Amino acid sequence: MSQIKKTQLLLIIGAVVLFVLLFFVNKKPSVVAADNGEQHAVAAETIESFVKTAEGVLAPELKKQTDSYLQKANGADKAKWLDSIVNFWDKNKRPDIASYYFEQKAEALKNSITWFKAGDRYYYSVRFIKDQNELMPLYQSAIRCYENGLKLEPNNAEAKIMMASCYVEGSSDPMKGITMLREIEKTDSNNVTLQLNFAFFSVKSQQWDKAIKRFEKVLAIDSLYIEAYLHLADAYEQMGNKQKTIEMLEKYKVRTDDALARQEIDKYIQQLKN
Repeated sequence: MSQIKKTQLLLIIGAVVLFVLLFFVNKKPSVVAADNGEQHAVAAETIESFVKTAEGVLAPELKKQTDSYLQKANGADKAKWLDSIVNFWDKNKRPDIASYYFEQKAEALKNSITWFKAGDRYYYSVRFIKDQNELMPLYQSAIRCYENGLKLEPNNAEAKIMMASCYVEGSSDPMKGITMLREIEKTDSNNVTLQLNFAFFSVKSQQWDKAIKRFEKVLAIDSLYIEAYLHLADAYEQMGNKQKTIEMLEKYKVRTDDALARQEIDKYIQQLKN
């Protein structure tokens, strides 16, 4: 497979698959304390340092605005003013800082839904940061939020899956996350999010045969999850199976309503056949 062709297929996937945020970036976890409580304390302190840095470079009028929100958040309607701070940082393209204040909102409201949303915010903000030193603190902060939510709602499988993903991607003990996922699979094997996580872990480790089985499982659970065909096409191409690659692309093409995607897939299939 040529590098040009591989790039084109990945561009097709990137253009039409909304859940590209689930793809796992390659990174080398830094060393964290063995004790979970110690990990979380370090992460919180580090997150605060990033917040202070971000606030320190704000223009004076913007700093005045955030200071006003923070002051009001210390009084009545705390959650309301924390939302204002979260929205401010979202608009300024700093989801990591917004996540920090959303966690404060979760601490104020003390309900599982907000804790889980705080964890999700930390988890997905990883994809937008520029400083790689922030990866570990964000993952560990996400774990902290999921843990707090699970204390209130211990049977939430989706939160357990997300927390396990954080351990796999952002800790020195990735097998802990894999073990958690396998335990969930014993009782909830038809969970699409679970199967996707296993599939993407297999892609990351280039275990293409295992990835294919997981993506096929996703389609068996939810036949409308047609993006899985694109990932199957990529996996088959990585294995050098051109016929199956084309077959998967064709299956996606007849199921998608995206005219542009169909055109790009047709072009790519022709290149594969030549």
